Amino acid sequence: MSNCKGYAALSAKAPLAPYAFERREPREHDVVIEIRYCGICHSDIHQARNEWSDYQEECIFPMVPGHEIAGIVTSVGGNVTKYKVGDKVGVGCYVDSCRTCAECKRGLEQYCSVLTVWTYNGRDPQGQPTYGGYSDKIVVDENYVLRMPENLPLEACAPLLCAGITLYSPLRHWQAGPGKKVAIVGLGGLGHMGVKLAHAMGAEVTVLSHSLKKQADGRRLGADHYYATSDSETFTKLAGYFDLVINTVSAQLDWKQYLDLLKLDGTLVVVGLPEKDIPIGAFSLTARRRSLAGSQIGGIGEIQEMLDFCSKHRVACDVEVVPIQKVNEAYERVLKSDVRYRFVIDMASLRREL
Repeated sequence: MSNCKGYAALSAKAPLAPYAFERREPREHDVVIEIRYCGICHSDIHQARNEWSDYQEECIFPMVPGHEIAGIVTSVGGNVTKYKVGDKVGVGCYVDSCRTCAECKRGLEQYCSVLTVWTYNGRDPQGQPTYGGYSDKIVVDENYVLRMPENLPLEACAPLLCAGITLYSPLRHWQAGPGKKVAIVGLGGLGHMGVKLAHAMGAEVTVLSHSLKKQADGRRLGADHYYATSDSETFTKLAGYFDLVINTVSAQLDWKQYLDLLKLDGTLVVVGLPEKDIPIGAFSLTARRRSLAGSQIGGIGEIQEMLDFCSKHRVACDVEVVPIQKVNEAYERVLKSDVRYRFVIDMASLRREL
């Protein structure tokens, strides 16, 4: 075992604090990564505060969050063929899966029906808890490591490994592109990536946000149109307009209003996770053969495809880089939507503390 340092929630709702722990020694197919940056995802806050207990089998404390990990390879196992020392790499929301189920064989490891090993707050096949990217290093099987864009800032690419793929996957699956009208609900950490990616794919992009206060940002990011959902006329004007609506917010919504924005055969995709179950009226779906769907991150192949797409189109996240000593302050600012648009922790600040 090797010694690691990071920040952890020692119990539910406790502030994150310095924490020492151990990771496994690298195996023959493992890559050891010095973590340079780690994004702060809203799900980190939910899990560190045990707010998803209705949906999870357990919440493991102490918990080292972080699943938007970007760093540099420092060593590799004897049989590693994909990476070498010095490579810029990333690790997303999971670090292993069964590899043999139907989903894994289709490259959909995020939907593994046997065991998806989450990057943190999970357990490996031996039953040991996993620890995430708010730390100095991580050890991951090469098959679950991603190659990061060489032409983009590493800190701006870290959130692509969750926020980026969370929007890229449904945009690709529902074939966003030229001739398609796409709405992104919410302009936050997820939503701003939805705008950038849908624009790069060639779709007509509309932002649906509670107010118009971020309208200038929306236009800068690539939105063709921007509407305030607090204005009831928005739903009247846009009724039956969109092929695809992606909801990135976790707030409670009037789901009928949003379903009514869809064309015949349109789809509303949920990627933001509300705390309460979604109430749906059947007629909202049947009247225009509409679909309500969900989507969860992406498979390893699709994540690499997304990173390569972002490299080609020079798409990265808008980030605010913070030292790890301000992680608790950053959490509170996330809850207030006081970030444009993703916090990223500079792990050099952790090394200075050690």
